[in-house]
Amino acid sequence: MEGRYELVIPNDDLPFRLFIFEGREGKYKVTKHWHHSVEIFLVQEGKIDFYINNSHLSLARQDFVLVNSNEVHSIECPEPNVTIVLQIPGDTFKEYLGEDGYLNFEKKDDIQNQRLTELVTSMFSIYEKQEYGGSLKVKSQFYELLHLLVTEFKTETMDKELIRQKRQLDKLSDVTQYMRDNYDQDLKLEEVAERFGFSSTYLSRIFQKYAQVNYRTYLIDLRVKYAVRELVGSDHEIGEIAMNHGFPDSRSFSKAFKKRYGCLPSTYRKHTVINR
Repeated sequence: MEGRYELVIPNDDLPFRLFIFEGREGKYKVTKHWHHSVEIFLVQEGKIDFYINNSHLSLARQDFVLVNSNEVHSIECPEPNVTIVLQIPGDTFKEYLGEDGYLNFEKKDDIQNQRLTELVTSMFSIYEKQEYGGSLKVKSQFYELLHLLVTEFKTETMDKELIRQKRQLDKLSDVTQYMRDNYDQDLKLEEVAERFGFSSTYLSRIFQKYAQVNYRTYLIDLRVKYAVRELVGSDHEIGEIAMNHGFPDSRSFSKAFKKRYGCLPSTYRKHTVINR
């Protein structure tokens, strides 16, 4: 499973991102990653499986999950679903950070959870219509949601180990961003570690302990992730796609792909085209 740092870019007209999860067709995975933003995933139809810090959550209709800044998580959705995703840049909460520099949220009782669900659903419904003045209403509900989060959903105390993990993932963020920008190159562990002032042993250790994935697996998962986009978005040959994304040949790409998706790239492409 991959560990990666994800940059959250707000919608052009909003100070956050609001969209339908890209895995809506099913047979889709998002490998292990983390980011500085706070995310809310709210399932409208179907279900998805969420994994956060080694905990498994099965989300069905009207269920949601709060993903905090620098929490390692992954997603699997074997079946079609409709899931609203709200990504809130971490800097939004900078005035409310604790002495340790972090802020966490957690689900509360049914009344508070329902209020959050209603706000996110309404925000997306209004934004989707793109009516005159609608973005103002969405923004007003967004700030109402922020108030709800910091007053009702804030975690009172944070475990010291969790804080330590967040700090280590902060360190890894620059490394993984560099790897995302250069994943199709020959990225040796020793060379990447040296670039960021780490020993290879140290970088390998913090990858495994805090990102919960080893360096090589991360890199291969990253290559597969980007290759999948070309696989389903073009008619390029499998061998060409493999070479475009850092694999030495189609055989190594197919082996890595099958390990992660349970089938060969050609089979995956065929199934995706049929279900479009």
